[in-house]
Amino acid sequence: MHDERPQPPCCPRKPWQETRHGLTRQDSYHWLKDPNWQEVMRDPRLLDPEIRAYLEAENAFTEAVMAPEAALRERLFDEMKGRIKENDWTYPSPDGPYAYYRRYVRGGEHPIFCRRPRASSPGAGGAGPQDESEELLLDGNQAAEGKSYFKVAACRHSPDHHRLAYASDENGSEYYTIRVRDLRTGDLLPETIERAQGDLVWSADGAAFCYTVLDAAHRPYRVQLHVLGTDPGDDRLLYEESDPGFFLGLQTSDSRRFIVISAHDHVTSEVRLVAADDPGADPLLVAPRETGRLYSVADRGERLFILTNAGPAVDFKIAEAPLSAPGPSNWRDFVAHRPGRFVVDMLLFDEYLVRLERAQALPRLVVRRLADGDEHEIAFAEEAYDLALVPGYEFATRELRFTYSSMTTPVRQYAYDLESRERKLLKEQEIPSGHDPEAYVTRRMSARAPDGAEVPVTLLHRKETPIDGTAPCLLYGYGAYGLAMPAGFSGNRLSLVDRGFVYAIAHVRGGSEKGYGWYLDGKLEAKENSFTDFIAAAETLIDSRYTAAGRLAAHGGSAGGMLMGVIANRRPELFGAILAEVPFVDVLNTMCDKDLPLTPPEWPEWGNPIESVEAYRRIAGYSPYDNLAARAYPAIMATAGLTDPRVTYWEPAKWVARLRALKTDDRALVLRTNMEAGHGGAAGRFERLEEIALLYSFALKVSGLAA
Repeated sequence: MHDERPQPPCCPRKPWQETRHGLTRQDSYHWLKDPNWQEVMRDPRLLDPEIRAYLEAENAFTEAVMAPEAALRERLFDEMKGRIKENDWTYPSPDGPYAYYRRYVRGGEHPIFCRRPRASSPGAGGAGPQDESEELLLDGNQAAEGKSYFKVAACRHSPDHHRLAYASDENGSEYYTIRVRDLRTGDLLPETIERAQGDLVWSADGAAFCYTVLDAAHRPYRVQLHVLGTDPGDDRLLYEESDPGFFLGLQTSDSRRFIVISAHDHVTSEVRLVAADDPGADPLLVAPRETGRLYSVADRGERLFILTNAGPAVDFKIAEAPLSAPGPSNWRDFVAHRPGRFVVDMLLFDEYLVRLERAQALPRLVVRRLADGDEHEIAFAEEAYDLALVPGYEFATRELRFTYSSMTTPVRQYAYDLESRERKLLKEQEIPSGHDPEAYVTRRMSARAPDGAEVPVTLLHRKETPIDGTAPCLLYGYGAYGLAMPAGFSGNRLSLVDRGFVYAIAHVRGGSEKGYGWYLDGKLEAKENSFTDFIAAAETLIDSRYTAAGRLAAHGGSAGGMLMGVIANRRPELFGAILAEVPFVDVLNTMCDKDLPLTPPEWPEWGNPIESVEAYRRIAGYSPYDNLAARAYPAIMATAGLTDPRVTYWEPAKWVARLRALKTDDRALVLRTNMEAGHGGAAGRFERLEEIALLYSFALKVSGLAA
């Protein structure tokens, strides 16, 4: 009988091999990496025609496979869009005579940056800040006209409120262009800065700003000072990083007294301070880099507050030191280290220090009055939730802002009086199509890993969903860089949950949900724990009858996409579908390529297989691409971004090509490459929904719920 199903493209094989440490690897799909990849990131039109033809053939095949679900994708998109308030706004943040905010207009993909006089402030639950007093600073929709991709990374007003500097990316490659607008006239200034990182900080007088420059390998390596009205080619170099394993970042200190230059990899950091009122002065080094020591700095008068793991303090502590002698020998404990209480972040005011902590996989806020050390905690009652600090512009204030949400509760922003302890709701995320938190159940359960570790798993489902092993389940995981997966609200996932899915997040090692040690136990030699934790979570969901083997879909992106590749190789029988977004699946090849943007900074996370045979063998033991075999696999959808500098497009492309040649089943295997975007996919708020609708329609198709 004639097979009328769409036929996948056949990727040519070309010989390539490499010998390292006496071990030889062959890679027939190595040719998919364009030798001119650096230029392709800057100008995607330069992609090798043969590579482009293959990627476009894969895209066409994906569309053909998913054609029967076209109506479903449209319904999913409409549902998710219906949960977004189109004419939304952020609550204005005061700064001197103005309050600054962003808003969206109906149908608009991009934010509009605005301000209004401070005296006119919207009330909680009001219709928003827009009225005749509004001043439009930058219209993202207007700036994006005629561009296939557009994203604003930074939009900063000068301290004198006269100018606005913003950094925009126009192809998804994260090469940003900085422009400056005179807010008094509305005109753009003639100077333009290209190939910037996207972060920038103004001098105190608003006459200059600092920014970070990218090198030829897309690494932020220089901090330069631009004085308005001068040629950017004459900009002064403030600091240059010579170690390709360290990236530079810029921010302003909480007091706004200093411009903060940070150099860091994943395990070591180094901070320099530049006086904002004298930005051309030599930076002050707080503490020289010491492998394994991380720290960040806040300042108050002549005192520095240092959030650090020095000591050692595995779960971090806060020390203080005099500004005149900031070195580690003068660090004195201000908030002592306490194992199991991970100090994630701090926010300093002139009279208070607020810290965000995480204990037992739940966040909490602790307020400390600087005058007498009195402390209190801001408490919440739900079983699983997420908190985030919202930094403002002002230092001399008693108002703290933070957000709260849970798997069932949309995001709420609060103003909290640090002295009176009164909490005021400023804004709650509106769900225009309607949302009843009481219709859902969220809970926290635990999965036991093979070594006995208890892995938290957060669950969401409708109350009427049967817990009898018949429900499909989507299990999300990440597990790298110490990034904790928040148990917060997402309107998008309701499109699965409302169709009978159980949605679960596995808080595996490699994240920091249970402290910084939870991260250390999921990296380098301990990386296996991330994989076994996720598998344990899947097995626990099955054993607890939340789902069944083959009814489980796994979802992860970037480093979480690597997790997807590993579990697909090791326990394919557990999963009916794998959703791998921009998956980091060619780990060994990438970590052996020192010229790629992220490789040297990633060695502390994964190991350096160039220098170490042990690291080479370890990575080779789990790298998804290198461990593909002739076996049955779950249905798989992978995505890529052509201009992605983090997970390059050829990683998922090679993985899919080799997987298609080896797998023994006839389940769906599709690759969708965004030819006009990078790591984060589409930048527009609705364009991104189209990508999520594609992923979710694939999960529903495999689960038999596509009708």
